[in-house]
Amino acid sequence: MSKHEKKTSSLLHYPVLVVFSLFFIGLFALDMVTPDRSYSELENTTLSQRPALTQFTAKGLNSYFTAYTKYVKDQVAGRDQWISLQSVVETTLLQKQQNGGILLGKEHMMFPRTYGLLSSEERTLPKNTAALTSLCQRYPGKVNVLLAPAASDIYKENVPANAPLLDEDGYLDQLSAAVQAAGGSFVDVRQTLAAHKSEYIYYRTDHHWTSLGAYYAYCAWRGIEPSADEWTQEVLCDNFHGTTWNKVPLPSVPAEEITAWYKHKNRRVSYNNGQYETDSIYERKYLSGSDQYAVFLNSNQAQTVIEGSGKSGKLLLIKDSYGNTFSQFPVEDYAEVHVIDLRFFKGDVAEYAKENGITDTLVLYGTQNFVKDTNINF
Repeated sequence: MSKHEKKTSSLLHYPVLVVFSLFFIGLFALDMVTPDRSYSELENTTLSQRPALTQFTAKGLNSYFTAYTKYVKDQVAGRDQWISLQSVVETTLLQKQQNGGILLGKEHMMFPRTYGLLSSEERTLPKNTAALTSLCQRYPGKVNVLLAPAASDIYKENVPANAPLLDEDGYLDQLSAAVQAAGGSFVDVRQTLAAHKSEYIYYRTDHHWTSLGAYYAYCAWRGIEPSADEWTQEVLCDNFHGTTWNKVPLPSVPAEEITAWYKHKNRRVSYNNGQYETDSIYERKYLSGSDQYAVFLNSNQAQTVIEGSGKSGKLLLIKDSYGNTFSQFPVEDYAEVHVIDLRFFKGDVAEYAKENGITDTLVLYGTQNFVKDTNINF
């Protein structure tokens, strides 16, 4: 190559360097004038803040720069747009079927990626099973157990081929046998939900079931035929994107509806021994935020007491977040429904049941949560 050709080739690189330099200078300037955010609505997570200069010491130099690097990453201008662009590039151009721990399935369904039991879960599942069977043995004939299968277990055909998934069917079969042997009643809703899979029973962009899915599970638990016409169905919002979408925010995936089902719109509700009292199980303030699913039962609270429409009986609902949507239905059957979330409730469950005159108990969890939850202790 001649000197002239080399010089021409070098000059061709200058416009590219100039463009990249201007881009990063502009991004730096934009970062300087953009206010820091404490929370990402898209990711539903707290963002790092600028580390204090008092951390900038010889001894803590490494930790300061680690914290500062995380701060810069969290506070970069246009963070939400960059995340969305990355998702589009990886799924559309690179044709990825997994992204951010999410499996991108057919019909716009997004499934959390799971594996077989990890070493920690191999210890947790037997412990949780033992706690469950012990509860059934202490109150024979009074404890019902309902573990909600994940959407990936009902819609196997929509999951990407050869994707890693938990063997839910195997664990549910084992748990069913253990609960019944201990004197409890296991409510297996897999066939019920599979029979209605052509309907809108799971969110596409979230790991929970919809109100309709929860209703079919409720009917299976009560042993009654579904009669949806008996219920008022109110669309609370039509712009819902759930937790799975927040990890892979693809603009091509349509927003969804969250629907309330009720026969009586208002009823007395008390949270955490009267710390907050209201007249509805629907906390509509969440509908304008990022966690719209929290509209049910004011997100996840340690203890909730709901005035029911039934003339007698008190139900103790021990649940994870799957129980939030489900709670709309048994409040029509019992005089009171007491809801406990063991992730936050620190009291003695048996003592609580005795003090409050509980007549029936329902343990309701998502199967994937039950397998790994370290807070289950009845």
